[in-house]
Amino acid sequence: MSMADRDGWIWLDGEWLPWRDARVHVMTHTLHYGLGCFEGLRAYPNADGPAIFRLADHVERLFESARILGLEIGFDAKTVALACREAVRRNRLQQAYVRPLLFLGADKAGIDPAGASSHLSIAAWAWANTLGQHALQAGIRVKVSSFARHHVNAHMRRAKSVSAYTNSIMACREVRAEGFDEALMLDTDGFVAEGPGENVFVVRRGVLYEPELTAALDGITRRTVHVLAHEAGYEVCCRRISRDELYVADEVFFTGTAAEITPVIEIDRRPVGLGRPGPVARALQSRYFACVEGRDPRHAGWLSSCD
Repeated sequence: MSMADRDGWIWLDGEWLPWRDARVHVMTHTLHYGLGCFEGLRAYPNADGPAIFRLADHVERLFESARILGLEIGFDAKTVALACREAVRRNRLQQAYVRPLLFLGADKAGIDPAGASSHLSIAAWAWANTLGQHALQAGIRVKVSSFARHHVNAHMRRAKSVSAYTNSIMACREVRAEGFDEALMLDTDGFVAEGPGENVFVVRRGVLYEPELTAALDGITRRTVHVLAHEAGYEVCCRRISRDELYVADEVFFTGTAAEITPVIEIDRRPVGLGRPGPVARALQSRYFACVEGRDPRHAGWLSSCD
């Protein structure tokens, strides 16, 4: 189904519009020059109805992205959070992906955006794991891309910016053309950075390692894994990871709102560990879904009801 031709509602600049009427002009500044930022949130079915996972953290990161990019959001965080919840409710979704998008309008052309008005949209729709539901259980095959992740001073990686994803698209298309499920990207110094839309963890002798955030996004699911891993007794270390460490890892897995916790079973045609999802990824998967589905009372505060 086309993303433009759907029933439902989209919030645009404080107004609820029928889905098909939520349009922008072809001269929209962000469409031409790529300056904008967004968030991706998930709502999961809970006992009392759908609930968005870590809503406040996602909204906070949206405002941080805007600040880094020099953009203004014409609404406060409470209004944005309420609109995210309402987007799930209005579209009658039990399980949803929620997408706030901050972009610049068609007020002017030219690289300098001064004078262009900012706009905020929020849409919600039913969307399963971006790598496929089978990936959660069976794991995925990954290839290291020839496209490097942006240098920390070439692109502000703490911002979840629209333009950063051109880099991701190039990597993704490259490896999928060769038959792999997903890419893994190195930074400009040749160390492991992240996937096109996921953070990555490497497990070696019971310890979880993750790359430094200089070339990777500070993922909300990544933060969640930190908490759950510590609760389960795992040590988590942040340091530079070389490409060859991937080849001798016991486990590797991706994390992200869209990817959730997805095991990696092969990298560059080399099996990861035993070539199947490992016990650490499985344990964290189980704990993660208990949290997002409201089955872990210790982390009920991570859930925002949409009813």
